Amino acid sequence: MKTKLTGRIVLPNDPEYPRARINYNLNLSKFPGAIVFCQNETDIVNALKWVRENNVPFRVRSGRHSYENFSLLNRGLVIDTSDMDQISVNVNDRTASIQAGSNLGHVYTTLWDYSMAIPGGTEFSVGLSGLTLGGGFGMLSRIFGLTCDNLISLRIAIPKGEKGAQIVEASKEKNSDLYWACCGGGGGNFGIVTQFKFRVHPISTVSIFTVEWDWEQLEEAFQAWQDWAPFTDPKLTSQIELHAKCKNLIIAEGQYIGSSDKLKKLIRPLVKHTKPRKIEINNVPFIKAVEHFNDPSGNIPSLFKRSGSFIYEALPPKAICIMKQFLAKAPNEEASIWQQSLGGAVKDISPKETAYYHRNAIIAQEYLTKWTKEVEARENIKWTEELRVALKPFIKGDYVNWPDLFIKKWPESYYGENFNRLRKVKSEVDPHNVFRFKQSIPPFDFSEGYFLS
Repeated sequence: MKTKLTGRIVLPNDPEYPRARINYNLNLSKFPGAIVFCQNETDIVNALKWVRENNVPFRVRSGRHSYENFSLLNRGLVIDTSDMDQISVNVNDRTASIQAGSNLGHVYTTLWDYSMAIPGGTEFSVGLSGLTLGGGFGMLSRIFGLTCDNLISLRIAIPKGEKGAQIVEASKEKNSDLYWACCGGGGGNFGIVTQFKFRVHPISTVSIFTVEWDWEQLEEAFQAWQDWAPFTDPKLTSQIELHAKCKNLIIAEGQYIGSSDKLKKLIRPLVKHTKPRKIEINNVPFIKAVEHFNDPSGNIPSLFKRSGSFIYEALPPKAICIMKQFLAKAPNEEASIWQQSLGGAVKDISPKETAYYHRNAIIAQEYLTKWTKEVEARENIKWTEELRVALKPFIKGDYVNWPDLFIKKWPESYYGENFNRLRKVKSEVDPHNVFRFKQSIPPFDFSEGYFLS
């Protein structure tokens, strides 16, 4: 008997279809033939069986934030887990079981009810699944590690035989290679996660800071930040954003697990040789800090292009000058370069211990621009790509959660020396290459040309 789709199914002629099909990057709009919003593991297994039995192309989606819209496709089926967002917390064990459709806003607010937290990103609508599977860093990373470093186990639907599907559990003790691959190997490569189990951390109040400079101080401000941010107290994680010249704003922000008095001392190296126009430090409940760092505009679908890289050694003056030159001729005031400090607990784990390879990077760097009219796309995309190429001599790789189709040697860029092991896991878990998209990890029996199509 043929498998039937179950769950909440949305078709192109349904009133909710326009909203259901939208991802956050409107620049790469696509029109699936159907979207199934799974309500439980059975719906996920049925969907995976159905696409295999009917030879229908598909994508897996949770938070809708795939920069290149890898979680969307034309005509085929989107298997969406966002309706699965239940969370249960075990305070005694300091663990949380979180369904794969949960977004970060829901995770943070639910865990806060128990005075707990996990390290994660800052935009509330980002899906926990994609974040975790790609690694995941944010304002708790330097003290608690990546999101995936706090993952105890997961349940995941994978292919079975020629047409089937099954749910398996993966942890350090069980299906350990698959677990390793899911800690930084990227979403949509191996299966459909249904549930995570995380180690959570007690948290109460934190101290946050904001420092602003005029744009003309870009060199001095960035130099001070990069010399300080990756090497200061690991309880302090920070970010800096270099905005387009027309916006006249360089802004650094950060979060410290400790008192505001101690934070004032810790940020002295950042401000003592520069001339900030604003310095603000506050001690707040953790949930207020989370709300502070959440960028509401990042949760609204828009036309954008983003790319990224890692910084392993402090950028020399020449590279900083390149950034300033590009920001001086940015296509609009929304263009910026964003960096977050790494090191600390992120670096305490070796590059091969998890699939997330860039452990020794000191800074994660992202290039961002967005626009309002479709005719502006070419100019903005060109600016982003030319910036990335211009900085190439000074940076390494890219973060798999910031995918960029212009990166030709993406296996090395995202995964470094871990790519071959990831292909080995793929060959064992998904030998028929059921889960595939542009820049997906191929099993060994498939040629590069095949999996890139």
